Amino acid sequence: MPLIILSGIPSSGKTTRAKELQEYFEKKNVKVIVVSETDAISKAGFTKDTFYSDSQKEKHIRGVLKSEVQRLINSDTVVIFDGSNYIKGYRYELYCVAKAVKCTQCTIHCEINIEEAFRFNQLRDDQYSRSTFDELVMRYETPDGQNRWDAPLFVVFPGDLLNFEAINDCLFNKKPPQPNMSTQNAPLNSTNFLYELDKITQEINQAILAALRLGFSENIRLPGVSRDLTMDCGGINATQLTQLRRQFMTYTKMHPADVNTIPNLYVQFLKSSNLDVHVHVF
Repeated sequence: MPLIILSGIPSSGKTTRAKELQEYFEKKNVKVIVVSETDAISKAGFTKDTFYSDSQKEKHIRGVLKSEVQRLINSDTVVIFDGSNYIKGYRYELYCVAKAVKCTQCTIHCEINIEEAFRFNQLRDDQYSRSTFDELVMRYETPDGQNRWDAPLFVVFPGDLLNFEAINDCLFNKKPPQPNMSTQNAPLNSTNFLYELDKITQEINQAILAALRLGFSENIRLPGVSRDLTMDCGGINATQLTQLRRQFMTYTKMHPADVNTIPNLYVQFLKSSNLDVHVHVF
């Protein structure tokens, strides 16, 4: 059954939209489960303001929420993920979770004027400080309907009515994306899988950085990769590559693939990150 990913800056109306969607689908006799980021933060004993100022806490809760979504997706339930979901790489991971079990999904972006959102925030008991609020707005990576993991994308402003019929149609009348090697679960076929995963991705990162240090930014040949990686290196640095490598390793540990496919899968993952990385096949 479908996955609905809500996304938006603080106090943009995500929980209100989650309740509206839950009511709509339950009237159609569809089982609905809402996965709430706010509830997860509260259960962990954090306040929202302190939670978002600690990257380790945030990383932990994101992992918990993703695991919960993965556990709940099944053949007879609509899962609504009510959270900020502000990181495009995280939304990509959720897309892969849905794709792996052949489920449709959509993204609903709650758009709002920043100052209006902050006024709503000030009316709440558990509110963000101005500094945390502004930091979250700066971090927010707006969904883009051109990205397959954000599509189909619905944008809704305060006061707008959700287009329930269009949402229902894309979730129940469209075919889900077909799983591929990067999203299908596969058995560990090597006792050294984790070692190979770490080694291969590290070698690719090192090759990219070495080429950039030498001033090469096009047609870089990478170890084990059957493609040439053409790069506009202006926005790429070692920190970004390290973060992406960790994301890829975390997902691949949960969904092992044939070791021989890892180099190409990693390059595809780098491409999907929307950094200035372009894959060109000769």
